[in-house]
Amino acid sequence: MNANYTKLPAVLLLADGTVFHGKAAGKIGTTTGEICFNTGMTGYQEIFTDPSYYAQIMVTTNAHIGNYGIHSDEVESGSIKIAGLVCKNFNIDYSRKQADKSIQDYFQEENIVGISDIDTRQLVRYIRDKGAMNAIISSEITDIDELKAKLAEVPSMEGLELSSVVSTKEAYTYGDENAPIKVAVLDLGIKKNILRNFDERGVFTKVFPAKTSFEEMEKFNPDGYFVSNGPGDPAAMPYAVETVKDILKSEKPMFGICLGHQLLALANGIGTMKMFNGHRGINHPVKNIIKDKCEVTSQNHGFGVIPDQVKNSDKVEITHINLNDQSIEGIRVKGKKAFSVQYHPESSPGPHDSRYLFDDFVEMLK
Repeated sequence: MNANYTKLPAVLLLADGTVFHGKAAGKIGTTTGEICFNTGMTGYQEIFTDPSYYAQIMVTTNAHIGNYGIHSDEVESGSIKIAGLVCKNFNIDYSRKQADKSIQDYFQEENIVGISDIDTRQLVRYIRDKGAMNAIISSEITDIDELKAKLAEVPSMEGLELSSVVSTKEAYTYGDENAPIKVAVLDLGIKKNILRNFDERGVFTKVFPAKTSFEEMEKFNPDGYFVSNGPGDPAAMPYAVETVKDILKSEKPMFGICLGHQLLALANGIGTMKMFNGHRGINHPVKNIIKDKCEVTSQNHGFGVIPDQVKNSDKVEITHINLNDQSIEGIRVKGKKAFSVQYHPESSPGPHDSRYLFDDFVEMLK
């Protein structure tokens, strides 16, 4: 690698015209997306490969990114899904003997453009005050007017349907086919660790593309259904809302995570909204109001269910609330074996406080 490589200048431009100057990281090029930040201290590789981050430029608040290298096992999908990276220190040298390669080699292989040497604290405080917005990173174009013109063409995340872009193209199975329990999984951008959590609990899963009909999934003769996390606006996914309605009619148990949670709400007449900033990190406090216990959770979402509509609904009840902003973190459908949470109980990365939810679902399936 060229030793002078990291000296190349790069520019980050936000949709409101704010400009940050830094240094090139990853591939030399230009990239666009909605800018967001993650407060996790670890797990950068899982963040990069989480399909829920598709079309988003990620700002990492931890100062060092790349410091423990890249390991082929620590991925949540087959490729990097973020649109670009903004960080303070882009560490090309890494400390871990088990690592396969440097973050620089990884980003170049996967064509990911980034920018480093940015004051990420200043940037995060700015986004926190102004809200999520589109942005552009470039290490090849320095003309701000040219960057503004390119950024103006980027669509808003609101109204975007992205699950069908990141979902599997063909159905596949995961786990032991002789396992006692079978679950059909609707893949809207699933993370691999969700499937691992099912496998560890003796569940054989078949993973279906986003736009698969209930009738097609039912041919697998599953004991229950799982609706995954994923990117984009849930309100732009009427096809998935219909599938969830069909699952509820079947009376088979259903568990939803993140986007799956929002779709369960929509299937019960509860609306969703774009959040001012969203929740992204591995330290979000949530209270389970059924068990009267708190858990520290891993989160990644820019949309949420409308709290007043949940509270006024006669179809669902609230199971979990966020202790930072009182947003709805979990619901269950009255009279049915169907529940969901807004956060990530597979927690990779993150504390394992919430993995009991997989156990609860398995008990329901039995």
